[in-house]
Amino acid sequence: MTHSHSHHHGAPAPPASHRLRRVIAAVLVPFALAVLAGLIALWPGSEPAGERSGIGFDQERQRAKVTKVEEVKCADVGAQIQEQGPPGGGGGTDEPRPDQDAVCEQATIEVTSGKHAGRTFTEIVAPDASRRYEVGQELVVSYSPKAPRELQYAVSDVVRTVPMTALALLFAVAVVVVGRLRGLAALAALAVSFAILILFILPAILDGSNPLVVAVVGGSAIMLIALYLCHGFNVRTSVAALGTLASLLLIGLLGSLFIGWSKLTGNTDDFTGLIHTQYPDIDMSGLLLAGVLIGSLGVLDDVTVTQASAVWELRQADPSAPWRKLYASAMRIGRDHIASVVNTLVLAYAGAALPLLLLFTIADQGVGTVATSEFVAEEIVRTLVGSIGLVASVPLTTGLAALVVSADRRHGSGPAPVPVADPGGGTGPGGGTGSGAGTGTGPIPRTRSGPGPAPQPGPGPGSGPRPGAGMGPGSQPGAPAGPGGWGGTGSGAAAAPPEGRSRRRGGGGRRRRK
Repeated sequence: MTHSHSHHHGAPAPPASHRLRRVIAAVLVPFALAVLAGLIALWPGSEPAGERSGIGFDQERQRAKVTKVEEVKCADVGAQIQEQGPPGGGGGTDEPRPDQDAVCEQATIEVTSGKHAGRTFTEIVAPDASRRYEVGQELVVSYSPKAPRELQYAVSDVVRTVPMTALALLFAVAVVVVGRLRGLAALAALAVSFAILILFILPAILDGSNPLVVAVVGGSAIMLIALYLCHGFNVRTSVAALGTLASLLLIGLLGSLFIGWSKLTGNTDDFTGLIHTQYPDIDMSGLLLAGVLIGSLGVLDDVTVTQASAVWELRQADPSAPWRKLYASAMRIGRDHIASVVNTLVLAYAGAALPLLLLFTIADQGVGTVATSEFVAEEIVRTLVGSIGLVASVPLTTGLAALVVSADRRHGSGPAPVPVADPGGGTGPGGGTGSGAGTGTGPIPRTRSGPGPAPQPGPGPGSGPRPGAGMGPGSQPGAPAGPGGWGGTGSGAAAAPPEGRSRRRGGGGRRRRK
């Protein structure tokens, strides 16, 4: 599913304090170790063996190509094309009648792989068929060994390797051109996600493991690898991971409750029926819940990373902002995110179920009947449970991120506060710090603003209550930051003025000519 948002998580996160890193590691490291242990314990052995049923996707598949296409009369090849009378019976009869003049296509197809490579068979294409054949077109054919010889092979699909590969390459190029190194990391994370799905999640479920446990372990591994690979090892990513984990836990609890309460079996179509027939030990309702978790994971990562990044950016813009202000500001961003993401999920599921919804519309069934039928109810539960988890992830992640950056600021890490001129301390052009202990009694101009000679010690008692701070290149420590005061010299080093010019010393701001 695709949706566009303005995400500002490209800048590196500021370093966190050692104490904060230890606290977060104390939560995430045991979790990561538990996920690793789960991968090892549930990793499937050899591929589960079983006899092919010869039905649907369980048939043997081979490659073939079209060698000849010719037009023939449908009646000559035994193809009965039924032509319906006008709607409403206006044609004098409601009974279907064969069209004796209809012209069909007869395609000769040659098997090009497997033990029967070179065998040919014919396929009749009716005038109203949606699929047409061309000479040289590559096809996928199914093999039914128990059928009569002339009926053992039948066309099941077309070969789409070239267009699908071209589209994948176009996608990869677009991601790398726009995202650069971050785009490469995202592609690597995508490859890891597919690898875990194909090598672990699907075989482990077929191996007899609980689908929900497999989905939790595999989904957690995908989450950790994708987040840290794409966004780096920092506290911001860790906060997003914690928010995602909490939201996944909520989705799992709600999904388990409502799937059981609604008596959803998860066995609603030919595909799930075939799985249940071939592998009766698989918990189909658990498989449905596993699909809800994995389907929600991708959007959850997006939401939690965005919210964590928003909090960090707000903290960078206003380092003195309290926890409540950070949370309130980031939640305003999150509410916009919630609206678009929930709409995305609903439309994505509605689009996937559009043919079914169209059939219900044709049947003229009521909305209540359609919504409570098992097939549609599955999609409703999947959508609403996933959306609740997404909505909850926004305040969870935002609150956690605001607490983390506030605690980090209290412990003195992160970016330095913006220098502010005040009578107790100044900041020179060079950004350095002085160590004078007092302030002057009146406005005294700077002696030099450019590079000066080597510094010499200038101790003097201070009379002000605040330590002076700041020294620029060639300037005296504790130089005034603005009208109305100047930093005391204390034990700071003062730049020696040139011969014949005045210099400052501590002790009430007295001057002495050399």
